[in-house]
Amino acid sequence: MTDKDQIIKEKLSHSGYFDFSALYSYAHTWFKNEGYGVNEEKYAEKVKGNAREINIEWKATKTVSDYFKIEHSIKFEIKDLTEVEAEIEGKKKKMNKGSVDIEIKGVLIKDYESKWESSPFNKFMRDVYNKYIIPTRVGSMEGKVESDAKAFKEEMKAFLELTGRR
Repeated sequence: MTDKDQIIKEKLSHSGYFDFSALYSYAHTWFKNEGYGVNEEKYAEKVKGNAREINIEWKATKTVSDYFKIEHSIKFEIKDLTEVEAEIEGKKKKMNKGSVDIEIKGVLIKDYESKWESSPFNKFMRDVYNKYIIPTRVGSMEGKVESDAKAFKEEMKAFLELTGRR
């Protein structure tokens, strides 16, 4: 069994105007540009009158070494999503109105291939390795998980503020 540690949990909420399809592709592109593989585990959409509710769950993973792997769980919860027409710089453009909640959990996975799981002695050695031999490296990996999660949150926040204010 791999050793998973949740390092950070961040949340972002936004209500108002935004472009949902642009937000979706921007978020996906951000992870791709950072070297993550993105897997969409859930996409559920409910239509209530002219409004939609959308729930999306992603797992973004990145192998850092033969021992460390970073995994981010991202949940998008969009409520009361309606299409509206907005005038931007003199041109009419289709936008969306509603509320968006984004939650990101950053996890550091140690021994992701379970190479140290073959015996109780090897498990003990893995714990010794983590605590006494590579604690600095573990700390820097935890910092990387945290900084990526915070950077993603700030990028999404800036994107929503920019598209909502125009």
